[in-house]
Amino acid sequence: MKAGARDQDRSRNTAAGRIGGLSDTAVVGLALVASAALVWLVSGDGLLVAILTGTLLVFAGLAWMVANRRFEAAEVEFAQPDWSVTVAAIDRTDIAIAVTDRAGRLACANGSFELWFGTANPPPRLPVDDAAMERLTDAVRAAWRDGHARAEVRTEGDTAADWRVEIQRSGRGDDFLVWRIQPVSSVDLVGEMVRQIDGKLGKGLARAGISAAVVDPDGMIRAASAGFSQSATGDALADMSGLDFVSLISQEEGERIGWARDAGRGGPLVLYHVPIADPDSPVEPDPNLTPSLMLVVEAGHGIGAGGGGGTAAPHLEALLSQLPLGLAMADRDGRLLFANPAFMRAAGQEGQHPPSYPTDLVVRDDKRALSEAIRRFAQGPAAAGDIAVRLTSQPDDPVSLSLAGVRGLGEAAVLLGLTDTSEETRLKRQVAQATKMQAVGQLAGGVAHDFNNVLTAILGTCDLMLMRHTPGDSDYDDIQQIRANSNRAASLTRQLLAFSRQQTLRPEVLQLPDVVADVSQMLRRLIGEKIQLVVTHDRDLGPVRADPTQLEQVIVNLAVNARDAMQMKGDGAGTLTLATRRINNVDVRAMRSEIIPAGDYTALIVEDTGGGIPPEHLGKIFEPFFTTKEQGKGTGLGLSTVYGIVKQSGGFIFAESDPGRGTRFVVYLPVHHIAPGSAPEPAAVEEPEAEPSQWAGGGAILLVEDEDPVRVVAERALTRQGYQVTCARDGEEGLELVEEGRRFDLVVSDVVMPSLDGPGMAREIRRIAPDLPVLFMSGYAEEQLRKEIGIANAWFMPKPFSVQQLSEKVGDVLARAAAGVKNRK
Repeated sequence: MKAGARDQDRSRNTAAGRIGGLSDTAVVGLALVASAALVWLVSGDGLLVAILTGTLLVFAGLAWMVANRRFEAAEVEFAQPDWSVTVAAIDRTDIAIAVTDRAGRLACANGSFELWFGTANPPPRLPVDDAAMERLTDAVRAAWRDGHARAEVRTEGDTAADWRVEIQRSGRGDDFLVWRIQPVSSVDLVGEMVRQIDGKLGKGLARAGISAAVVDPDGMIRAASAGFSQSATGDALADMSGLDFVSLISQEEGERIGWARDAGRGGPLVLYHVPIADPDSPVEPDPNLTPSLMLVVEAGHGIGAGGGGGTAAPHLEALLSQLPLGLAMADRDGRLLFANPAFMRAAGQEGQHPPSYPTDLVVRDDKRALSEAIRRFAQGPAAAGDIAVRLTSQPDDPVSLSLAGVRGLGEAAVLLGLTDTSEETRLKRQVAQATKMQAVGQLAGGVAHDFNNVLTAILGTCDLMLMRHTPGDSDYDDIQQIRANSNRAASLTRQLLAFSRQQTLRPEVLQLPDVVADVSQMLRRLIGEKIQLVVTHDRDLGPVRADPTQLEQVIVNLAVNARDAMQMKGDGAGTLTLATRRINNVDVRAMRSEIIPAGDYTALIVEDTGGGIPPEHLGKIFEPFFTTKEQGKGTGLGLSTVYGIVKQSGGFIFAESDPGRGTRFVVYLPVHHIAPGSAPEPAAVEEPEAEPSQWAGGGAILLVEDEDPVRVVAERALTRQGYQVTCARDGEEGLELVEEGRRFDLVVSDVVMPSLDGPGMAREIRRIAPDLPVLFMSGYAEEQLRKEIGIANAWFMPKPFSVQQLSEKVGDVLARAAAGVKNRK
């Protein structure tokens, strides 16, 4: 059709050209005749007219030839898209391929895609969970933006499997996305090993003098090489499946073992036991559930003994490459001949080529010892041993390197064995860090308690002195300065109690974005104009149960820490990012963390663009009084307070830092789930206490305090208020006063005292006077004490306190006791 139209157009153009050509010729002819006539009239010379006419005819002919010349323009033609051709081109059985347009419509797909997912689920709308769908959606955006993207997801339902998804933007106008979805298959290590042992690898091992068998955890043989069958039964074609491996081996004199069929007449054997497990699995293989590869070698010859010599080396190298045990081989000169991936991974050099010498993997001080050990095992008789070395990848933690002499592979060599202990080392460090933090927390709580006693005496003394001085006196300002510094010290003790997880919390069920919104305006003023504050939130966040005031303190402390880090870098500008994220079970399992249990969490992320935290300081940032700031610019309690609040709220906090680029703190708070059928838990609102009758003053008070300065201050303060105060130095003395029949209206007692403590004394007193109210004073936290004391009709007053606070609290307790109002706290 298109070719016929072009022929018709060409015909019309040709005809028009002919008509146009005729009219042009007539015009030129008339002009030629008129010119000749004009020359004849003027000159009357016939020769001149003839020359002129001939010349004009020549030029007219040339002009006609040029005018009638035609150039065919090249036309570029594009074939119309034929999706059947595309489907034929992408037809593969091992990978699903689909093409979608900008509207997300399925343009075409191969048979594998239709078989696995169906045409009703065009990507990214695959049968996956919400988390995987979000990853696919992000990948689509990245593909439209960058041209390509990748993601890994797991489908649900009938097609439950793990898939690797690759997306590429394509088309003349980049208007299509090409999806390549490939199943991630798990390797059957045991099955692969059985096939190798039954095949050529088993024969190659037999030629090298190695008898190999795959043994199940119950001791039964699953597969055996021809060399094993020959050595164990004398028949290389014997079927060893289902036989007890131990029954084929006999223990002779001492630790010597041999083949049972030899009845002690054969040579001694060396048995190598290698668990067949995935080396990339984060879970340590269970020896009771994991099959094993058993290698049996004659003791005098080592691995590779036999007539095959170097013929078996390629097979042996192929075998060692598949084993999860880190193995390498070095010659007698110390050169590294071979190292399998597990060995390089254990050495901290995963993905890199093996070095020329194994000594290149250890620190400088251990090079000489390793070199001498390799030379000794290579030159002496076949033997095995261990040596402790420090790797360059982890110079602080020694590892055990196994060495064994190898014979039968040509020249003598040394087999090196190294186990990957990085995960074990990481767990040990985490346990040690957690233990250290717990011990430091207990120490911080004890320091806060003792310090609160000292501050109580200082603040009380200042209050008593201020009663004798008025503003304008020479000492009045000095006393106020002492009191202000004492209050500042008291705030430090509160931070210590927060770190030691001993502060009083009032948790509520709340949404984390609401807390972030409440504190955002204050943060903008706090961080300054040069730092940009960015706040983002995920959708469908789960509620958490925590103290909103303490969470605000967490956000402020982290923001202040980030501000200081950015101000120390360059011009002080930067970006502070606050974000909340939804973390589900799948995300937690993907983290492979030994600390966070599986569950649903709401995460708070605080990220800055400061200078970062050096690696050597990263493990110490949550310790109290640790700071890298200049003297006088930080107490070192900001992050330790954050740590204590998060842990006391049942959450977890982690710090990630890239030196020179910034730091990222992630707080994980467990989602508060409401039991089905139950009403949502209301926010914790303090119940209003009944208004007590006003206390007229006076009354007998038993004051029990083992700290002399605190007892003196409290006695003077209460005496000035008109109370009759009787003092006791410990719980036993206070109990004796009550047992003597002395009558008191109130007992004011410290909690921690030598011999008989305050709660023990109160229980004994209640046996004598059941209705006698008790007011406890302590530097520890109220919440912790209430759990430990468990005494009804008891009040609590935290240290440090002022004289006015003590007087008001005593009057309030006496009034409530008189009115019969019980404590609801």
